[in-house]
Amino acid sequence: MWIKFIPLVAVLMAAGSPAAAQPQATGIHYADIPAGAYSIVAEVRAKPGKAADLRAATLPLVALVRSDPKNLVYFLQEDRAAPGHFIFYEIFASVEDFEAHNAMPYVKDWFAKLPDLAEGGVQVMRMEVLGHGQH
Repeated sequence: MWIKFIPLVAVLMAAGSPAAAQPQATGIHYADIPAGAYSIVAEVRAKPGKAADLRAATLPLVALVRSDPKNLVYFLQEDRAAPGHFIFYEIFASVEDFEAHNAMPYVKDWFAKLPDLAEGGVQVMRMEVLGHGQH
């Protein structure tokens, strides 16, 4: 008895591979970032012994800020070599959108916690996104 060999690729194409059945991933599309977008790179460092507390106070911001329709990009990062040293990367379409973000109650609440948790508050660099339209 002969068993006919059908390449796996042909079977997956005929049946619809799992990858093809998955919805397309959503996320940041560079073309959606407007020319002249307002970007923030900010840094905050925990006081000695306060890294875990600052992390716990800061992590909820990720979901809150990303749910804000005025926010285009938001990343919270922590230095692997220096736990408690956080860098924020944020993009808003305009300075007005960024100021509206800073007026949100959850942002004000976070800033109110900083005197107990962070050394020197937040250091902020206000940036302009360059290279728009380049791939």
